[in-house]
Amino acid sequence: MATALGAPGASLTGVDLLRLGPGGALGPGHTDGLATAARVLIRDARADQLRALPDTPFIALSPIGGQGFLLGRGNQQLTPELLRAAGRERLLVLATEAKLAALAGHPLLLDTGDPALDDALAGHVRVITGRRSGAVYRLSV
Repeated sequence: MATALGAPGASLTGVDLLRLGPGGALGPGHTDGLATAARVLIRDARADQLRALPDTPFIALSPIGGQGFLLGRGNQQLTPELLRAAGRERLLVLATEAKLAALAGHPLLLDTGDPALDDALAGHVRVITGRRSGAVYRLSV
């Protein structure tokens, strides 16, 4: 995913903190769905490093292939406190159309360790599937 954001060399399984350069933006209303000129600030970030950030970041997530977990498997660094601070509006879900199709209609799964947070995040979310393309998909516990 980081390569698609313009940051080659990011970790494949960890949580990386990226800084988007000029012309690179992600978030609500971003028409391309993908940014350019990103660089890795922290590779394989730990929860304490993420908590120490001066501002709440946007959190770009991609589901684990074949399992459908968006949160709670492989990204425990994203603590319930950080996710609450970010809020639903700062969660960016990225997945290819093929990855969504492989779910065969099953929802993307949430298991943050906090049932109230899982319930708050559940519902439908916009998924960025490519440049200028997206889908709406269900998040569930």
